[in-house]
Amino acid sequence: MINRRSIETELKTVRKMVEIYCRGNHQTKTGNCEDCENLLEYAKERLERCPHEVKPKCSECKIHCYKPDMRKKIREVMVYSGKRMVFHHPILALKHFKK
Repeated sequence: MINRRSIETELKTVRKMVEIYCRGNHQTKTGNCEDCENLLEYAKERLERCPHEVKPKCSECKIHCYKPDMRKKIREVMVYSGKRMVFHHPILALKHFKK
Protein backbone atom coordinates (compact mmCIF):
# COMPACT_ATOMS: atom_id res chain seq x y z
CA MET A 1 0.00 0.00 0.00
CA ILE A 2 1.40 3.37 -1.02
CA ASN A 3 1.73 5.97 1.71
CA ARG A 4 -0.85 8.59 0.63
CA ARG A 5 0.52 11.21 3.04
CA SER A 6 3.94 10.93 1.40
CA ILE A 7 2.43 11.35 -2.07
CA GLU A 8 0.30 14.32 -0.95
CA THR A 9 3.31 16.03 0.64
CA GLU A 10 5.37 15.39 -2.49
CA LEU A 11 2.63 16.83 -4.69
CA LYS A 12 2.32 19.90 -2.47
CA THR A 13 6.08 20.42 -2.69
CA VAL A 14 6.13 20.03 -6.47
CA ARG A 15 3.20 22.45 -6.77
CA LYS A 16 5.05 25.10 -4.73
CA MET A 17 8.25 24.57 -6.73
CA VAL A 18 6.41 24.99 -10.03
CA GLU A 19 4.74 28.17 -8.73
CA ILE A 20 8.11 29.64 -7.72
CA TYR A 21 9.63 28.68 -11.06
CA CYS A 22 6.75 30.04 -13.13
CA ARG A 23 6.62 33.31 -11.20
CA GLY A 24 10.38 33.78 -11.59
CA ASN A 25 10.77 32.69 -15.21
CA HIS A 26 7.44 33.44 -16.86
CA GLN A 27 6.60 36.58 -14.87
CA THR A 28 3.14 35.35 -13.87
CA LYS A 29 1.46 37.37 -11.12
CA THR A 30 -1.19 34.84 -10.12
CA GLY A 31 -1.39 31.18 -11.02
CA ASN A 32 0.82 29.34 -13.46
CA CYS A 33 1.20 29.64 -17.20
CA GLU A 34 -0.24 26.88 -19.38
CA ASP A 35 3.10 25.07 -19.79
CA CYS A 36 3.71 24.99 -16.03
CA GLU A 37 0.15 23.82 -15.37
CA ASN A 38 0.67 21.00 -17.87
CA LEU A 39 3.93 20.02 -16.15
CA LEU A 40 2.21 20.07 -12.76
CA GLU A 41 -0.64 17.89 -14.03
CA TYR A 42 1.86 15.46 -15.53
CA ALA A 43 3.78 15.30 -12.22
CA LYS A 44 0.53 14.66 -10.36
CA GLU A 45 -0.33 11.74 -12.68
CA ARG A 46 3.15 10.26 -12.22
CA LEU A 47 2.99 10.59 -8.43
CA GLU A 48 -0.42 8.97 -8.26
CA ARG A 49 0.88 6.01 -10.27
CA CYS A 50 4.09 5.54 -8.27
CA PRO A 51 4.44 1.79 -7.74
CA HIS A 52 6.62 2.05 -4.62
CA GLU A 53 5.25 1.47 -1.15
CA VAL A 54 7.61 4.11 0.22
CA LYS A 55 8.28 6.68 -2.48
CA PRO A 56 12.00 7.33 -3.02
CA LYS A 57 13.43 10.53 -4.42
CA CYS A 58 12.91 10.51 -8.17
CA SER A 59 16.64 11.03 -8.69
CA GLU A 60 17.33 7.81 -6.73
CA CYS A 61 14.53 5.75 -8.28
CA LYS A 62 15.32 2.79 -10.52
CA ILE A 63 12.08 3.31 -12.47
CA HIS A 64 12.00 6.50 -14.53
CA CYS A 65 8.32 7.19 -15.03
CA TYR A 66 8.79 10.66 -16.55
CA LYS A 67 9.28 10.97 -20.30
CA PRO A 68 12.75 12.39 -21.05
CA ASP A 69 11.46 15.86 -22.05
CA MET A 70 9.28 16.11 -18.93
CA ARG A 71 12.14 14.88 -16.76
CA LYS A 72 14.30 17.66 -18.15
CA LYS A 73 11.60 20.25 -17.40
CA ILE A 74 10.94 19.08 -13.83
CA ARG A 75 14.68 18.96 -13.15
CA GLU A 76 14.97 22.56 -14.39
CA VAL A 77 12.10 23.58 -12.09
CA MET A 78 13.69 21.84 -9.10
CA VAL A 79 17.14 23.32 -9.68
CA TYR A 80 15.67 26.82 -9.92
CA SER A 81 13.16 26.47 -7.08
CA GLY A 82 15.15 24.29 -4.69
CA LYS A 83 17.31 27.08 -3.32
CA ARG A 84 14.33 29.45 -3.14
CA MET A 85 12.06 27.00 -1.29
CA VAL A 86 13.94 27.68 1.95
CA PHE A 87 12.69 31.27 1.91
CA HIS A 88 9.16 30.66 0.59
CA HIS A 89 8.24 27.33 2.20
CA PRO A 90 10.93 26.34 4.73
CA ILE A 91 9.09 23.37 6.27
CA LEU A 92 8.33 21.78 2.90
CA ALA A 93 11.94 22.42 1.85
CA LEU A 94 13.28 20.69 4.94
CA LYS A 95 11.00 17.69 4.41
CA HIS A 96 11.99 17.49 0.75
CA PHE A 97 15.73 17.73 1.26
CA LYS A 98 15.70 15.50 4.35
CA LYS A 99 14.35 12.54 2.36
